[in-house]
Amino acid sequence: MAQKGEIYAPASKSYLQRAMAIAALTSGRTVLKNVSWCDDTLIVKDIIQQLGATVRQENRDFIIESGGLNIREDSFFVGESGLALRMFCPVVALSGREVVLNGTGSLKTRPASVIAEALGQLGVDVSTGSDMCSPLSNHYLPIKIRGPLKSCKIEIDGSLTSQVLTGLLIAFPLVKGDSEIKVRNLKSKPYIDMTIEIMNRFGVSVAHHNYQTFFIKGNQKYKPAQYEIEGDWSSAAFLLVAGAISGEVEIANLDYNSKQADKRIVTVLKSAGADVVINNDSVVVRKNNLNAFEFDATDCPDLFPPLACLGASCNGVSIIKGVSRLKHKESNRAVVLKKEFEKIGVRIEIVEDDMKIIGGNINGAVINSNGDHRIAMAAGVMNLVSMEEIVVTDSEVVNKSYPAFFKDVERLGI
Repeated sequence: MAQKGEIYAPASKSYLQRAMAIAALTSGRTVLKNVSWCDDTLIVKDIIQQLGATVRQENRDFIIESGGLNIREDSFFVGESGLALRMFCPVVALSGREVVLNGTGSLKTRPASVIAEALGQLGVDVSTGSDMCSPLSNHYLPIKIRGPLKSCKIEIDGSLTSQVLTGLLIAFPLVKGDSEIKVRNLKSKPYIDMTIEIMNRFGVSVAHHNYQTFFIKGNQKYKPAQYEIEGDWSSAAFLLVAGAISGEVEIANLDYNSKQADKRIVTVLKSAGADVVINNDSVVVRKNNLNAFEFDATDCPDLFPPLACLGASCNGVSIIKGVSRLKHKESNRAVVLKKEFEKIGVRIEIVEDDMKIIGGNINGAVINSNGDHRIAMAAGVMNLVSMEEIVVTDSEVVNKSYPAFFKDVERLGI
């Protein structure tokens, strides 16, 4: 059983990546406070330097100085960050320069068609695939782009990801004319709230009607700012579940008023019966008798792995809705959760868009992370309640979002 422990949540990579991108488009000096790093944010740090920014670290502050967009190279490496790819494609398209964006790992197998089709409507020259001999040749990386991006009325599909919309929202204020984006079936609306919040903090405004039509005035300018990065609810969710199933934890550096979608983990923990106390900047979770829950994770799909851990420790059958959002993550996450959790004695059933988790005794096994950081973290959490050791292969994949995860788990006395 976990001992009582306190952990300081790492910086939100979703906030930090967006803030760095906007700072690179800002003429002047930006100070980002409360910064911590993971693979995805380090990738964006490299990219903004290629966009012309100079950067330096002062303790937990990150200083970015920029004269605005000034692309220095013809190729950009986005690692395995889906947000970096989808956010920076419209940004680099602001320039008339031809550039190529490429990545690695699972990102190479994730479709780029949503990006290509969106930019194609704007008159940007786009081609994809290894040979890039014809437009939209196979809809996968690498992707070649030549702008410039111009004001336009555009319609995009938001059912797979909201990240392309984030990139367009960040880029469009810098073009000469006004733009309008109509979005069909937008998912993950809280991430768009996050994008708009950061843009507002840097002096740029966006209006929308019911998340279906977005109106962006052109000829705006981002203004230098001092901005504090929130703690990451996505990472904290795993440790909050750890407290609920095995002991007591307090996670500091969490803002319950955050726009982060994954703060809804608190709602689920309460509904399952865990003891939850919300303080000014921390959340305390204590173990209690846990019962099955039902939750729609369509707008917060990153909660599926920690919720699977919670469901496995509950009495009864828990249901998580929104499985369709998991196909194009670092792994086909629903399939992987079902396969790997069955090794430790947890039954998972996929019925249309629902994941059903049947709680019970947890056994030891070797869990394959499948190169997915959130699967590795889920396996680590399940070790707390397993009757035998659970071994996680390729556990270093947690570096993508939370490099200190296993060290923090150890600090809890697990």
